[in-house]
Amino acid sequence: MSRIYLDHNATTPLRAEARAAMVSAMDVAGNPSSVHAEGRAAKALVERARMQVAELVGCDPGDVVFTSGATEAASLAIPEFATVSSAGIEHDAVLSWVQKKGVDLTRLLDVDGNGVLTGTAHGADFADGIFDDVVAIQAANSETGVMQDTMKHAQALWALKRSVLILVDAVQALGKTQFSMAKSGADFILSSAHKLGGPKGIGALIVKGGTDVKPRLLGGGQEMGRRSGTENIVGIAGFGAAAEAAARDVANGRWEEVARLRDLLEEVLEDAAKTTILVGKDADRLPNTSCLMTPGWKGETQVMQMDLAGIAISAGSACSSGKLRASSVLTAMGYDANEAASAIRVSLGLETTPEDVMRFTETWTAQLKKHEKRAA
Repeated sequence: MSRIYLDHNATTPLRAEARAAMVSAMDVAGNPSSVHAEGRAAKALVERARMQVAELVGCDPGDVVFTSGATEAASLAIPEFATVSSAGIEHDAVLSWVQKKGVDLTRLLDVDGNGVLTGTAHGADFADGIFDDVVAIQAANSETGVMQDTMKHAQALWALKRSVLILVDAVQALGKTQFSMAKSGADFILSSAHKLGGPKGIGALIVKGGTDVKPRLLGGGQEMGRRSGTENIVGIAGFGAAAEAAARDVANGRWEEVARLRDLLEEVLEDAAKTTILVGKDADRLPNTSCLMTPGWKGETQVMQMDLAGIAISAGSACSSGKLRASSVLTAMGYDANEAASAIRVSLGLETTPEDVMRFTETWTAQLKKHEKRAA
């Protein structure tokens, strides 16, 4: 029986368009910094991809700075001596900066039980809070799929401190939802190619025009002096092609079909698993993401059982795999360690079928019954 891949939030399989663009780019011999014909051909390839990514994000091409991924983009966006405020639901690529700067965790932004920002910080209104150089707001959470109204919170923060910079992690939102930089309130946007069908190891920092960026990598001054190093033209070409295809899929409503499958999955499990919690069910979520908690049944165990049955899911963010600790996302939402340890994430893709969903629900519920029998 063929395997079923339901871990698209960790990485999405390479799109055919991206693969074709990468193969073509491998035959481009020139260095984009060279002025001869071969160099100009390589430069044209990079600039085409820059335009494709800009179209997806809704920004000017000159705002796109190619990086090795979203983690590097976060590092580039956050000034060396800046302090950062965020909610505890952020990805480690951002949250690690909050902790590195020595911010007391009680100063993190609050979220409610659905993982939605409340507009308070440690129980006090934003107006009474302390905000630093950068405030990070995640557009969509990788573990729960819960989405934020980033513009709403950006406007509230601007009213208090006009100099604050808003960093929006749009890694999961781009290519799955209608997203526009102008409507996000962001000064910086994080993006990653492999979350939308591009290759791994390439991403971009989107920098709002006029916003200063201090380079972390010094050298030849590539990427308009913001990120030195010879461009990864194969990865960049794949990113551009994937971005163009992803924008087309969003415009054509393909993710609405995925949302219907996600709803079908949850309806079946709600009927079969009375003790299972659907995390963030009452919030706006990504169309493809379900986070399920069954207290007492470890998430890692469920992942292994599904893997043996030929189904790939995860127990949280792929970047945190192997770390024996409770999810900071779920604990920030108020769940205890036992509940958080039982969480699994099922993330569907454009090629997921109703048959895939039903095979997962049947396999998972069969394992649940075995777990309940053992626990009785």
